Amino acid sequence: MKKYIFIAILTLVVISAYSQKNADSYKIMFYNVENLFDTFDDSLKNDEEFLPEGNRFWSNRKYYTKLNQIYKVIIAIGEWNPPAIIGLCEIENRKVIEDLVNNTPLVKFEYQIVHKESPDRRGIDVGLLYRKELFQPLYYEAIPINFPDNPESKTRDILFVKGITNKSDTLNIFINHWPSRWGGQLESEDRRLFVASVLKAKVDSVFMLNPQSNIIITGDFNDYPDNKSLNNVLNATQEYNQITDNQLYNLSSHLYKTKNIGSNKYQGEWGVLDQFIVSGHLLNTENKVFTSLNDIHIFNADFLLEPDDGFFGYKPNRTFIGYKYNGGFSDHLPTYLILNFNK
Repeated sequence: MKKYIFIAILTLVVISAYSQKNADSYKIMFYNVENLFDTFDDSLKNDEEFLPEGNRFWSNRKYYTKLNQIYKVIIAIGEWNPPAIIGLCEIENRKVIEDLVNNTPLVKFEYQIVHKESPDRRGIDVGLLYRKELFQPLYYEAIPINFPDNPESKTRDILFVKGITNKSDTLNIFINHWPSRWGGQLESEDRRLFVASVLKAKVDSVFMLNPQSNIIITGDFNDYPDNKSLNNVLNATQEYNQITDNQLYNLSSHLYKTKNIGSNKYQGEWGVLDQFIVSGHLLNTENKVFTSLNDIHIFNADFLLEPDDGFFGYKPNRTFIGYKYNGGFSDHLPTYLILNFNK
């Protein structure tokens, strides 16, 4: 009986999702999924710890549990109508994304994939999923990061996707996963400053072609909105009094400052490493497509949290705590942005 109830519910989900094809809004989601590795050895990458015999004893059972947990998060954010576009980071390769969209109930939504292999030494990449009835890519590229002072050092590419919404509006989307703070924030800051400069150059080239471009920048920046990389180099302002079309605005900063909601927790303090930054043109509610300061969200549902015994309150229910398997979802909470369409 339970089997048939599940099938009936899933059928309603599919019907609801496809009925939204001409909806007046949809969601764009970003999620750092915390080390989504398959169980196979890639001889070109440093993935040994995520093998069945590795330090984390990464098994097929754990792998498919994680895939289904990510699926549950996507469905929950969509409120049974999954996001039109999903940015992901900490994915090992295209295979894990294909398993996510083809070997979980997400298969019903026919998500398409944009992905290119990054040179990151651990093999983790960024990627983008989209529902083809709501978004159609026209062009994409992986923007490489070549550190001039250390060409042997590798990190994730920035994924740039330009496409058309189902309302015939053009979006320029950048998916990021900037270098970590390993070794300390100040010691590693130069790497993020350089990545910010690469992104800024690409954004400026988009604005040069069209100062009214609709730009959405999202990702795990491993820096906070007040840090130099985002505030000074990328010049993503946190002031919203006077909106200019070709200026970048950090919406996640507003969310954190007004509601004190973060996407990650470090030493008992919530912060927003995972952010959405948009061009000013997208903040004009008279435009065909727009968003607002009220349309940025961090998804902090109870099932994504667990008690923080070391400090107070709650923390993300993560997959691993050190090398101990915790069986949770991720060490980051997902964030999403609502895009609205005027008729």
